Amino acid sequence: MSLVLEGVSKVVEGQTHIYPTDLTLEGGTMNVLLGPTLSGKTTLMRLMAGLDAPATGRILWKGHDVTGQRVQDRKVAMVYQQFINYPSMTVYDNIASPMKLMGVSRAELDRKVREAAELMQLTPMLDRKPLELSGGQQQRCALARALVKDAGLVLLDEPLANLDYKLREELRAEIPRIFEESGAIFVYATTEPEEALLLGGNVATMWQGEITQFGPTPQVYRQPKDATTARVFSDPPMNFTSIVKAGDRISFGDGQSAAATGALAGLPDGTFTAGFRPDHLHLSAQGSGGLHFRCTLRVTEITGSETFMHLDHAGDRWVGLMHGVHHLEFGTPIDIWLDAAHVYVFAQSGHLIAPASYTAAA
Repeated sequence: MSLVLEGVSKVVEGQTHIYPTDLTLEGGTMNVLLGPTLSGKTTLMRLMAGLDAPATGRILWKGHDVTGQRVQDRKVAMVYQQFINYPSMTVYDNIASPMKLMGVSRAELDRKVREAAELMQLTPMLDRKPLELSGGQQQRCALARALVKDAGLVLLDEPLANLDYKLREELRAEIPRIFEESGAIFVYATTEPEEALLLGGNVATMWQGEITQFGPTPQVYRQPKDATTARVFSDPPMNFTSIVKAGDRISFGDGQSAAATGALAGLPDGTFTAGFRPDHLHLSAQGSGGLHFRCTLRVTEITGSETFMHLDHAGDRWVGLMHGVHHLEFGTPIDIWLDAAHVYVFAQSGHLIAPASYTAAA
């Protein structure tokens, strides 16, 4: 079982929302669409489901062209960020509704509803109406309805975004387990890199209507094919700075230079872009061979156990994610260290030249 997109695009009133896209998803896999708001995640899901027709290309399901097939005629389940339930029905009937349309026997229907309710911790609420539930319980009701549908394609559009932290973490861990034995194709949209890593499976990074990279989630995270993918798959986004390699030295934008080590050592002479994630910046040297930068502090954001530091380095705006609480004044000069093993090297065009050397051992 597979879902294949061949040259699929979406154009609305002359504006391209999805550029021609080729993508193959296999049965029994979790596939995450990762990208910022308006990157095209929901639009691509609607094309997969048959809710929208593509401007170009075709969609194949199990080898058959279903490009023009109505969504009602496809075995698709979709759960949105804004949970959708039938307010006049009980939770039991909401969960049962797709099986009633499918003509499932009463005994089988009851068994599946109660199994799904138990899994979603909804058993005590089966006789209630959705408006009598909390937001988290209403979303679990929508997820349970998708679960019992036995759909071949399950589309989850930021389904946990409106839930409280504790429930979100619980369901993040549960969702892959809930669906892993069904053999269906799961597509999960999120703006959060951390959520993509927790869900595992495959990831498609999206930027302005294009899939920039698709593959196993850890591989895409560790070896992004270009700077755009690296930016998308980092929260806060990856930091960048221009560097010049000359002999065994690397020069940075503020006149500083350092020995070329790690991924920098094998570069030919020339100008490149170095990229590094915010959590790899430190306020003290972490050992020998570290790169040292003199920055200016612009803003600090204290989250409780961590501090986000917004920095200026020779005109480059960086973000550092530091452990602990740090009270520093705006405009303060600050020394920052970076292990060269955590530096990615990109061509000026944005294509990856060398991944950070630490990924070789990951």
